[in-house]
Amino acid sequence: MPVHADDLSGPATPSPPPGLVITGHFDQRPGYRVHRPHGADSWLLTWTTGGRGQLLQGKATAEAGPGDLVVLGPGVPHRYAVAPGARQWTFRWAHCQARPSWSAWLRPYARGDRLFLVDSVPGDVHGRIGTAFDRMLADARWSGSAAPPDPDPCPEPPVDRTAVAHSSAARELALCALEEVVLLATVTAGAARREPGGAGIDPRVRRAQALIAADPGAAHTVGSLADSVALSPSRLAHLFTEQLGQTPMRALRHARLRHAARLLEATELPVARVAAASGFTSPFHFNRVFRQRYAVPPGVYRTAFRAEHGSAHTDRRT
Repeated sequence: MPVHADDLSGPATPSPPPGLVITGHFDQRPGYRVHRPHGADSWLLTWTTGGRGQLLQGKATAEAGPGDLVVLGPGVPHRYAVAPGARQWTFRWAHCQARPSWSAWLRPYARGDRLFLVDSVPGDVHGRIGTAFDRMLADARWSGSAAPPDPDPCPEPPVDRTAVAHSSAARELALCALEEVVLLATVTAGAARREPGGAGIDPRVRRAQALIAADPGAAHTVGSLADSVALSPSRLAHLFTEQLGQTPMRALRHARLRHAARLLEATELPVARVAAASGFTSPFHFNRVFRQRYAVPPGVYRTAFRAEHGSAHTDRRT
């Protein structure tokens, strides 16, 4: 017979007042449990860094291990505790009112009854997520005057710490850090889920491709991309060309030209600055390859785009 959160006995745990942002870092042993038979008035986010936790909400359940983000929506009976058989559960947490944009990010991870489990978060973003939680603990204590306090400089911050963002400024600043957590976890976990189904594309080739797409203006080389994905330059070049049908440097040039076209469409940057911002060191070379790709020089491309799409793009200045 399944166990539901509203079937569990035990004393009820009060729900934090709605509207506040409360965050903390706990290290709990067996016997720790929270039971809210009517749910909470706010959203709860937990990020596990050690051990295992068990979370039940309505008829949905999740067991969280290191690198798992679990989100519980308000208004549904829930319970959470150290997972059966686990020696501890170390986790960051936050109660808050979720921002509207988070719904779309979390939707693919829904388990029912407003419980969301974001697992498969890649290890290379765990440190960034931990830093965001550190910053949230500091930002929640901001008074609004002078600069916010610095996060704890210790590599392993002490656990069993809690902070409440009382002022509206502190709440908004803390929510910005929490939004970074939600975005990083959901986007990178989604990419990790998609990689195995990438029609035989090696995940390291996908990561190199993503590095190019994320910042085409950077000084990428085959060597720097290979270092980033733990391959030799020759091996990356071979796999990239074999699986994507073009060399890494050709893919980089195409990405830079697309980036330049977007800058010409949306900004008033001079053509020389567009070239530099897109990774081209020579304006002459940029003009030549842009014309090869788009059949017209950059300046003509901008004028034609504005004429076709109206003046909405002409007042975006940088």
